[in-house]
Amino acid sequence: MKLDRIYTRSGDDGRTSLGDGARLPKFHTRVAAYGSVDEANSVIGIALLHIDNVVVRDVLTHVQNDLFDLGGDLCRPEREHRKVEPLRVSERQVTWLEERIDSFNTALAPLDSFVLPGGTHAAAHLHHARTVVRRAERYMAEIAYQEPINPAALRYANRLSDLLFVLARHLNERGRADVLWRPGLYRG
Repeated sequence: MKLDRIYTRSGDDGRTSLGDGARLPKFHTRVAAYGSVDEANSVIGIALLHIDNVVVRDVLTHVQNDLFDLGGDLCRPEREHRKVEPLRVSERQVTWLEERIDSFNTALAPLDSFVLPGGTHAAAHLHHARTVVRRAERYMAEIAYQEPINPAALRYANRLSDLLFVLARHLNERGRADVLWRPGLYRG
């Protein structure tokens, strides 16, 4: 890939090109899905500014690369009779997330309430990224009800939000500094 020109003017009419050349309005659900994936990637980048833990940094850097794969997957709809096989998120990428979730979760304090987004700067940003991934997942689910979508891509988004939750807790002193929901606390 070579990007030598940043602006093309092709989107000035309110439409954008997918990876297969098809044109869609910029408000289309598919565009919103991969736009949300891009947004989540940016929020993870902000979180990384607050993370010193090398293992967590490596996991998140890996995830950032995978998120470009996910965006690439989403920008090329499932089509029959295509000339080139598009990049697709794989089951191996989903399994990798599950392995990281299991690894980090074993050291966490057990939960007896929902966790409020917050704690450390890094954890708060990961909670933010988690909610953006959930939005992307909702858009992806909407697409899946209208046309075929790579099932591994949808599973990847679902697992990624779980991983971001677990990593946020890990960065909150392995869950000991989590801010917990206290139902009805301020009802008066």
